[in-house]
Amino acid sequence: MLRVLKKLKAKDWILCAASIAAVVLSVFLELMIPDFMEEITRLLGGTSGSTDILGDVLYYGGIMVACAVGGMVATVFSTSVSSYLSSLVAYYLRETVFNHVTDLDAANVKNFSAASLLTRTTNDVSQVEMIIAFGTTQLIKAPVMAIWAVVKIVGSSWQLSLLTGAAVVVIVASILGLIYFLVPRFKMVQRLIDSINRVARENLSGMKVVRAFNAEGYEEEKFADVNKKLTDLQLGNRNFLAVINPLMLFVLNGLSLGIYWLGGYLVSLIPNSPLAQLDLYSSVVVFGTYALYVIQGFILLSMVFMMWPQAKVSAMRIGEVLKTPTKITSGRVRETKVKGLIEFRDVSFHYEGGGDVLKHISFKANPGESVAFIGATGCGKSTLVGLAARLYDPTGGKVLLDGIDIKEFDLDALYDKIGYVPQKAVLFSDSIADNVTFGDEEGRIGEEEVTKALSISQAGDFVSSLPEGVEFQVAQGGGNLSGGQKQRISIARAIAKAPEILIFDDSFSALDFATDKALREELSKSLKGTTVLVVGQRLATIKNADRIIVLEKGEVVGEGKHSELLRDCPVYREIALSQFSEEEIAKEAAKGGSEDESEQ
Repeated sequence: MLRVLKKLKAKDWILCAASIAAVVLSVFLELMIPDFMEEITRLLGGTSGSTDILGDVLYYGGIMVACAVGGMVATVFSTSVSSYLSSLVAYYLRETVFNHVTDLDAANVKNFSAASLLTRTTNDVSQVEMIIAFGTTQLIKAPVMAIWAVVKIVGSSWQLSLLTGAAVVVIVASILGLIYFLVPRFKMVQRLIDSINRVARENLSGMKVVRAFNAEGYEEEKFADVNKKLTDLQLGNRNFLAVINPLMLFVLNGLSLGIYWLGGYLVSLIPNSPLAQLDLYSSVVVFGTYALYVIQGFILLSMVFMMWPQAKVSAMRIGEVLKTPTKITSGRVRETKVKGLIEFRDVSFHYEGGGDVLKHISFKANPGESVAFIGATGCGKSTLVGLAARLYDPTGGKVLLDGIDIKEFDLDALYDKIGYVPQKAVLFSDSIADNVTFGDEEGRIGEEEVTKALSISQAGDFVSSLPEGVEFQVAQGGGNLSGGQKQRISIARAIAKAPEILIFDDSFSALDFATDKALREELSKSLKGTTVLVVGQRLATIKNADRIIVLEKGEVVGEGKHSELLRDCPVYREIALSQFSEEEIAKEAAKGGSEDESEQ
């Protein structure tokens, strides 16, 4: 929260101070009214000695009206400023949370889950905004009003003071008991909101699968179960909160009745002195008014505390995100003499709370060289190239780029050097051209570069056949494009920035064999000086790489060219047998052997 408050400008703090002053002024004017009521009571009772009673009543009445109007204006001003400041704080808080989440590494984002992060950025921030908008004004007004009113009545009557104190104790005890009981329940509420978001997101993103397997009923039951738990919990919370207002009114009215009953009794104890009785009665009236102000102050606090448990839980959840350290930190290196050299030096990696995904990986990809990675599902291929793109940092060993530890690079400079194409093609709700130039804030990628990138990625033909061409608007998540089309545009986006290193994380899986082949040939022809790291499952996709690294259970079990691995690496040969016949493999191995001899 401190980093959010630091974003407020000097004028905002001036407005905040003015709002506090307006709250104090409104309380001051409001608490002046009972004093004039006492004067009017004395005037009407004839104990003031005034000769112009009507004129004095009108005078004091006019002052009371002026105090009421002044208090109203001050309250409107403080409330308006409070609303403005709460909206501003919420704006900065959402911005801070969003920016911090974008700086977190992929592992930390997975720990929170997308559904939870969405709730924390929206619903939780709204809860904090509400408590700031309403609570800050009342948190100042309520204690000022209560303390000021107590100062006004202290010493007037110990009997009436004792009665007022008892009412305050009942209210405070009720509020504290409510907070103690509700805070854990509101933690459960926010977790259930996370669950509802998660179930809804899963259902929407997997709608085709749900319908294909006729699982609508199952999904509806799953949503209904979470929804019912949240509804029941919220109904219980509202039932508890519903008690507080009637209780406050009961205490307020009971105190009012008790003051006048006790005041009447005290007046009756004064024998044969009407003037003294009237004087005491006017004091009781004023005491009763001030006592009600005391209770009113605590009622205002109770309204704040009804909102406080949920706001507290929301603030804690936001704090959990902001306190999560940003592991991917920026260095200072921007330029290097060597371009496109990447090296893994005894690299190991494990996710938090899990075993090693990669163990002692060492290899070097020279500038312009293509290195492919293959292995069974879960062997660590995607994690390995994620380390090369610095989506994670290794837990052991070093990843070097151009001979320098990748951690020492300025992040902007680093990501300018790398073009990364993930397993799942991610497109944004924008035109194809804007998707290809995504992240190009300096405008370095022009129409020519977009056209060339689409051509290399084999997307040029289908894009040109669209009515709007490159201005065709992509639906959310690329819903109006096929899987292969999305993948080719995603590849074009990485190519367009002309990176020194291109990383393909199983990025050809949705392409047919002919398109795959044409794309690989175009890449080798057009991007000769670019270092390429490829994760693939098809041997046809990776067999022409300069070097192939075979992974099994996070370890390197083979390294070499396609033909060499067919002869010497059992794991690679087993993968090959799942895709080709024995005759085709023997031919490939023999072909590779003759090529090796001719090279010698």
